[in-house]
This record gives sequence, C-alpha cells and structure tokens, in this order.
Amino acid sequence: MDRPLTGKTVLVTGAAKRIGRSIALALAERGADVAITYLASQAEAEQTVHALAAHDVDALAIRCDLRDPEDIEQTVAAVVNDLGRIDLLVNNAGIFASEALEDISVDQWDAMFTTNTRAPFLMAKAAHPHLRAVKGRILNIGSLGGLHPWATHAHYCTSKAALHMLSKTMAKAWAPEISVNCIAPGMIVQGEVDEAYEHLARKTPMQRNGTAEDVAAAAVFFATAPHFITGQLIAVDGGLGL
Repeated sequence: MDRPLTGKTVLVTGAAKRIGRSIALALAERGADVAITYLASQAEAEQTVHALAAHDVDALAIRCDLRDPEDIEQTVAAVVNDLGRIDLLVNNAGIFASEALEDISVDQWDAMFTTNTRAPFLMAKAAHPHLRAVKGRILNIGSLGGLHPWATHAHYCTSKAALHMLSKTMAKAWAPEISVNCIAPGMIVQGEVDEAYEHLARKTPMQRNGTAEDVAAAAVFFATAPHFITGQLIAVDGGLGL
C-alpha cells in the first residue's frame, strides 16, 4: 500500500474503538505515526495501539478527559513531546443520546456541547501553533444530525450543527497555513443487525448503511488531498462515501 503519510503525526481523539479506531488504523496504514485518546476504554486503547504499531509506525494512547481544558492542553503537549510534532488533528470523540426535546435538562444540554463542540474547539486551539508550524490539517467528525433535524436528538443535532459551523469558521480564520474540513456520517453500522437499521438502509440510494471504513476512507482523502482543499463538509451516508 502507498504510504503518503510517512513522517507525519496524527492525533485522533476517542479512537480506542469504533469509528475513531478505523480512522486511526487507516492513517497508520498509510504511514502516519498515530496518537489516540481515550477516557474509560483503556483495554481497547491498548489493543488499538498494538494494532497501529503493526503497521510499522509509532503509536501511543493517552487518557484525556475532553471535558477538562487543562487535560486537553496536556494531551497535545504529550503528543508533541513523544512523537515530535502534530500534522493532523482528528476531532472524532463525541457523545450521542436520545431524549424528548421538552425533557432535555440543562445538564444534558451542557454535557452534549461540552464534548461535541467545546472539546474540538479547545483541542484545535491547543494544537494550533504546532499545526501552523507544519502547515497541518484539522478534520472534525460531525454528523448527518447536524444537517437534518432528528426530533428526539435536539441537543445532539444542535451540537453537531455548531461543530459544522466551527469547522467552516476555523477554515476561514486559519487559512492558508492550516486546512480544516469536516465529515458528517449518517447511520454507521459495525456488524449490528436490527430491522430499524435495515429500514434506514432501504431508504438510501445505495441500499446500505455506511460503515466505519467509509468514514475512514473520507478521512484518508482529507489527510492526503491537496492543501488548498479546506472548509469542505462531506456526508458519508447510505454507502455513498465520497
């Protein structure tokens, strides 16, 4: 496999499992040294680091509470200290929850925005001087919920819509030194079988739901695309991929 990211360092938040893990592995396959963060999934993070290292790259996992601004700053500093640089920041970590709109509490609302919107902002801000120095990139993982209203996910949808706008604002504010893009996945399944999932798949043009590998392919595209591609948001849904 071509390894266009050899010599580059990537930081992927929330990458111990699921979509983040697939993104981290896809980037390692293409030669990047990879740091991942986790909160409670230490065992899965250690397994992911082992899988990353199998691609003959440097890899490490750092426990980071993305609700804590100081923890975020320390994480970025640790990556630079251990791996020497940061060329790509992937803000993947997020939380998802369902609740009737009228029942969403202030704590639920704040928790959603703290992780899904504020944390990517703080992580990007901490990484900014390192990314600027190498003409690096930021990739935010949004959601189709940030583009379409889901009645029982108002706090989630709103937090992701805010992340989409943050991505566009970052792209404008930090160009031309740093390119910033966003991926908005729809229904992503990883082996789960459910009639509701099948119903959603039948409504898509490609008659299937997206996969973590589809999202990872989009991440690889933005990681290796010409540097002038910035401020773009692509939806990964229904097997449409890019």
